[in-house]
Amino acid sequence: MASHANQARALSFDTVATQYAAARPDYPPALFDAVEELAGRPLAGADVLDCGAGTGIATRLLRERGAHVVALEPGAGMAAELRAAEREIPLVRGEGNRLPFAADTFDMITYAQAWHWTDPAQSLPEALRVLRPHGALALWWNQADVRVPWVAAEDARLAPFTRNYPATVAELFAPFSVHVCTREIPWSRRITVEEHIRNLGTHSHFAVMDPIERAELLDTNHAALARLFPDGNLDEPYRCGLTVVRSVTTHTSTTRS
Repeated sequence: MASHANQARALSFDTVATQYAAARPDYPPALFDAVEELAGRPLAGADVLDCGAGTGIATRLLRERGAHVVALEPGAGMAAELRAAEREIPLVRGEGNRLPFAADTFDMITYAQAWHWTDPAQSLPEALRVLRPHGALALWWNQADVRVPWVAAEDARLAPFTRNYPATVAELFAPFSVHVCTREIPWSRRITVEEHIRNLGTHSHFAVMDPIERAELLDTNHAALARLFPDGNLDEPYRCGLTVVRSVTTHTSTTRS
């Protein structure tokens, strides 16, 4: 079961929901190409449950690929932002450990930046229950590309205060009879230094921080980046890590590719 502290952090996004919707990056088309390839089916026409949908960043992109999407979001503030932006998408309040859906309801379940807020011992069986035969569970995270020198330097400045997303989640599925494939998609977006700082401020470790401490830390980081990028613009690089999980009936252990 997720700890109370972890649950509090998961719901901390409600306090920064408007900023989250404006500042967080989306996902490149190559990610959804990879989802379709590893899932073995197109998103167009698929019934998709987007868990931990937040303000609807991935939800919108899934719909644009032709999927019939239902958004699932536990937080009131995040759900309100999603509803305001995506009025045509069905929205259900709930979370991945206890999916409020009948068995065999969806062709695909997605978690964009959200799987780490669940307990896999509960959320994976729930996903497999709700998925139709030959369905797929797709998990992904945008992670800052620390191979880029300025990102590595920023990571070192902020490391005592931050929580990283998991580099890999494949080992979590070892107890289950599933097939696991992974892919990494590098990409970047051109934004201002101020936009980058606003994006950082939406991460849970900053959302739960004392406001004065948060402001001081982000101001220090802003000053360092302003010296490095005097024109005020930067390329924000990501390594988008994708894991696609499919149920198997003929294997007794997890396989990886």
